[in-house]
Amino acid sequence: MSEAIYKRVLLKLGGESLVEEEGDFGLHEDALKNITEEIRAAKDLGVEIAIVIGGGNILRGASLSAIGIERTTGDYMGMLATVINALALQAALEQAGIPTRVQTAIEIQAVAEAYVRRRAVRHLEKGRVVIFAGGTGNPYFTTDTAASLRAMEIGAEVIFKATKVDGIYSSDPRIDKDAVKFEELSYIDVLNKGLKVMDSTSVSLCMDNKLPMVIFNFRQTHSIKRALLGEKIGTTVGA
Repeated sequence: MSEAIYKRVLLKLGGESLVEEEGDFGLHEDALKNITEEIRAAKDLGVEIAIVIGGGNILRGASLSAIGIERTTGDYMGMLATVINALALQAALEQAGIPTRVQTAIEIQAVAEAYVRRRAVRHLEKGRVVIFAGGTGNPYFTTDTAASLRAMEIGAEVIFKATKVDGIYSSDPRIDKDAVKFEELSYIDVLNKGLKVMDSTSVSLCMDNKLPMVIFNFRQTHSIKRALLGEKIGTTVGA
């Protein structure tokens, strides 16, 4: 079997990875099974995997202002949504025999560990998947920023961002048939072009710390494994 080119990675999953169709809400069994199989295939390569999960399939904090909920409160509600998703993903992974730990940026002792960097690294060294929930624990920061922050804290070699399309395009390829796909981009290109693959704070963090990102379609079979083996999929963002 071919060897992975990375030893430790951080996988950023949006809440939409846990539903079948775009725009759906809640949790779907088939979507959880699909993500579990993708992670199992990656784990079989001996790679240490940490995950940051979003909560958009349950609610988005920034959109709650439309019903009169202030931004700070809405963001904390969004953090709690990511905890729900993390627990669901943990259950699915452990049912498949993959040892998993959930760590949260806001303490919820009854259901998960509080985030402690050294403990997270130890879990990874012991072969456990670690799911980081609760974003950064602060309002006004997205789970993209949490992914960049946690990746650097645990010493990940790359961020894999699983999206609904197979990389970064000049515009939304689902709407614009003339959209052009980028095979490789620099961090500054992403920022200057206003490409919305990750928020500007998370891209800037990666740029400052020279942490590469690979953006790909998580619905393509074994996409995570293929990226780990060095196959050119999606779009690579680097220096």
